[in-house]
Amino acid sequence: MTAPTIERLLETVKDPEVIASVWLSMSTAATAGILALILGTPLAYLLARSQFPGKRLVESLIDLPIMIPHPVIGISILTVTSPNTLFGSFLESCGIEIMGSKTGIVCVLFFVGLPFYISAVKAGIESIPVRLEKVSRSLGANKAQTFLRVTFPLAWRHMLVGIIMCMARALSEFGAVIIVAYHPMIAPVLMYERFTAYGLSWSQPVAVILILVSLLFFIGMRAIPLPDKDSI
Repeated sequence: MTAPTIERLLETVKDPEVIASVWLSMSTAATAGILALILGTPLAYLLARSQFPGKRLVESLIDLPIMIPHPVIGISILTVTSPNTLFGSFLESCGIEIMGSKTGIVCVLFFVGLPFYISAVKAGIESIPVRLEKVSRSLGANKAQTFLRVTFPLAWRHMLVGIIMCMARALSEFGAVIIVAYHPMIAPVLMYERFTAYGLSWSQPVAVILILVSLLFFIGMRAIPLPDKDSI
């Protein structure tokens, strides 16, 4: 195994396959973040504002992807979406493919990133006094209007942090993706393939790019000013 050189680093960074894999990672992670915003926000609001039987079970199920081995996530997704299941046959009838597709990659990234989004948004909504929402409702606003006019303006920063956390987690996913969709290759899978086939000098540039992208995400997240509880 030869040590990486600056020349090899620059050569690999210019490689169209590397550029395509990094772009695929970023675009699918962004899609997962948008899905988390759309589907995760109502659930985060429900968990923050409601008490219901089985709430702890729901919270545990949401956090489950953080704990279980990542290949298990990939196998579970393939099992649920198999044509032998009712849901899988429905997807097949709609022409939606999960295995070996960008759709499958997005499903995996959404699944592993959703807990981080919900955790951030739930904390943000819990920091907003309930009395503000009650005042809005007492003035004639419905739940949707109250959310858009009161809750969202105070919680949007937490939502943005949640999206960044979701995308950052999605960018790092490897174990579940390699089960669901080895091809097309996202950056971590390409890095793994090049390491096993050619060694460190060919895989290191991809790792450097991923580290830099992840660093930018977290710098951006820490640049977002969160509202002080006393100012609400």
